[in-house]
Amino acid sequence: MELFKPLDVTPGSEKPDSENIEKVRCLIIGSGPAGYTAAIYAARANLKPVLYTGLQMGGQLTTTTEVENFPGYPDGITGTQLMEDLRKQAERFGTDIRMGIAVDADFSGNTHRVVFDDNKVIEADAVIIATGATAKYLGLEAEKKYSGMGVSACATCDGFFYKKKDVAVVGGGDTAAEEATYLAGICNKVYLVVRRNVLRASKAMQERVMNTSNIQVLWEHQVLD
Repeated sequence: MELFKPLDVTPGSEKPDSENIEKVRCLIIGSGPAGYTAAIYAARANLKPVLYTGLQMGGQLTTTTEVENFPGYPDGITGTQLMEDLRKQAERFGTDIRMGIAVDADFSGNTHRVVFDDNKVIEADAVIIATGATAKYLGLEAEKKYSGMGVSACATCDGFFYKKKDVAVVGGGDTAAEEATYLAGICNKVYLVVRRNVLRASKAMQERVMNTSNIQVLWEHQVLD
């Protein structure tokens, strides 16, 4: 989830004025599970947290269809609904949730300054950065079409749905090797699609892949669609 971008410092660019500066005790950047959890605890501690969501309110979980490994939901829950529940819980304790992207920050002093894309400046005693991560996709149209319906970026999150099925993992680094070996324990067959004729993964992960009987490496292959 992109939360930071370069600050425009070209001559004539708009700069925040003193009237656009707000002082808070606790600022949280990011609205995934970590951000909302931090907000709940901070709000219950009467820190009156202000949370900026970033580009994608709710984070990566909002792109997941069914979540079955989150405690408290025995029948599972959609990623969107889970994040909506967390948002409501954070707001119930008084979290001030705002849309916006952090574009610049100065943590050199005792008071931390963060500038947001609407030119708002927040001066906070404490800043919690919960920006999460973004999955690296191949950039194919089919990925968007079948996201959450066969295409996933998290084996431990969604691997259960492909139990005893044939699956494919794309990549030759440590992450791909780890995902492939994890899936090999629950899936019938795992194809590891590698563009080169070698793996970039660590030696330990390479050995694990090569010694797993139901992983087949497709060397010098590329996914077209």
